[in-house]
Amino acid sequence: MTLDSTRLALPIAAPPSAPVGVSFEFFPPKTDKMMASLWECVERLRPLGPRFVSVTYGAGGTTRERTHETVLRIRRETDLQPAAHLTCVGASRGEVDDVARRYWDEGIRHIVALRGDAPEGQGGYQPHAEGYAYASDLVAGLRRLADFEISVAAYPESHPEASSPQADLDNLKRKVDAGATRAITQYFFDVDVYRRFRDRAVAAGIGVPIVPGILPVTNFGQVVKFSGMCGASVPGWMADLFHGLDADPDTRRLVAATVAAEQCRALQADGVADFHFYTLNRADLVFAICHVLGVRPAACH
Repeated sequence: MTLDSTRLALPIAAPPSAPVGVSFEFFPPKTDKMMASLWECVERLRPLGPRFVSVTYGAGGTTRERTHETVLRIRRETDLQPAAHLTCVGASRGEVDDVARRYWDEGIRHIVALRGDAPEGQGGYQPHAEGYAYASDLVAGLRRLADFEISVAAYPESHPEASSPQADLDNLKRKVDAGATRAITQYFFDVDVYRRFRDRAVAAGIGVPIVPGILPVTNFGQVVKFSGMCGASVPGWMADLFHGLDADPDTRRLVAATVAAEQCRALQADGVADFHFYTLNRADLVFAICHVLGVRPAACH
């Protein structure tokens, strides 16, 4: 196991040495039942005072309207600061700019700017003939439109379509040079993967915060399958930890919370002060991990 507990200067129960900032990612619901589940998650995590919450965009722009509706509801009905995902896929520059202007007019000041994935069956990403070709182009376009806070994606183990790790890092540098203010990483499980990537990014002159993306694992089989498609490695020690728990969801959740909390504490010992949680619209695990990190509702302090 490579969480490197020797670098944890404090026991896991000790108070954090410095304040921790968190952000949460949700995905837009497809049904009324899923909307109710999403809103339960939002309300459960809202008292933790996240820096922002983001709402994802489906492959090929398939959830554009649902993303917009969800972001606006969060903006109107809570005190949270929502960030909307926006991609280059399936739209002209004018159409993307119109969406961004709508967000700005509604008081949304934070965009997560992504290239986006090709629609299913297209056989690979192809830039729209009249659109923003890549995320760096989208960042530059947003920067021209308004003074957005702009987050972009970073890939500690390289984007699966990148020709090399260096080419992928060069692409991140282009996004930052175009005006991105933060990079949020793809999830990872070995903290040394993040450490090496952060060191390479700093050496390349990337000066924006590189916020680790944390995925609490509730379904190990699904994570293995998805990780194979997105280029994230799953360490062997994780397979051992989740072995035999397919029919034991309660123990799976306990193991998942423990792994993610140790991961965050190891990163915290390295000076990381912000974490972005991929919630999968489930609140309990994320709430528990934040509690361990000292991120708690105001009444608990």
